[in-house]
Amino acid sequence: MRKLLTALSVSTLALGLSFAPAWAADVNDIVAKANNAAYYKGEDGRARVKMEITDAQGRKRTRDFVILRKDIGSGDKEQKFYVYFNRPADVNKTAFMVWKHVGADDDRWLYLPALDLVKRIAASDERTSFVGSHFFYEDVSGRNPDEDKHELVETTDNYYVVKSVPKKPNLVEFSSYKSYIHKQSFIPVKIEFYDKNGTKYREATAEKVETIQGYPTVTMGKMKDLRSGGETVLTYSDVKYDVGLPEDIFTERYLRQPPNQYIKR
Repeated sequence: MRKLLTALSVSTLALGLSFAPAWAADVNDIVAKANNAAYYKGEDGRARVKMEITDAQGRKRTRDFVILRKDIGSGDKEQKFYVYFNRPADVNKTAFMVWKHVGADDDRWLYLPALDLVKRIAASDERTSFVGSHFFYEDVSGRNPDEDKHELVETTDNYYVVKSVPKKPNLVEFSSYKSYIHKQSFIPVKIEFYDKNGTKYREATAEKVETIQGYPTVTMGKMKDLRSGGETVLTYSDVKYDVGLPEDIFTERYLRQPPNQYIKR
């Protein structure tokens, strides 16, 4: 975390960026700004992603995909995500789509080309493995902050430390999670998940943060499974915001017929 903090601070000073002030009115304000920093940069966005999955024995698998995102409306915006897999061959043409709602369960679909099947992902499956990785479906598009109660448990020189407890604990496998939110950028640089016994069992970290089009952006993220010893690393490249993505590509039709003009740029 010290290396990441140094990188964030140097980037801020060198580029003269104007971030939100280091104070926040209350914990819900902090959480809202962190959610905005993590998932709401620009009106839309596009990135190439390399996923490297390492199991407990050190064996590695990789997946390459493109992710598209568009914000819908103003204020508390809804969002739509589209993920298209290029490599390896066993996941080629697989597509994943999310309609992220405010105040309601998200809609998620997965297209499996080998079966020519569009599968609806139930809300109860949101916290299961995303295409065999250590990230969950919910990790990809983000968890709605309103699903949890938040408490500011510590403030350091550089971080807000927030503990979040689910309002409906029967719907999730964790009892709480703790977020370390960088004061200047509001990027959550580490998130620790605790089980029903209070034992930490998952840990997400922002391994690299860069400023792209004026937005602090996580360009390398890691999820560790502390029980199995495995981990997954996501590396982002060719990141662009305000691309001008049309909303109609985020529909079931494009799960089978990908919008090549946007995923092959």
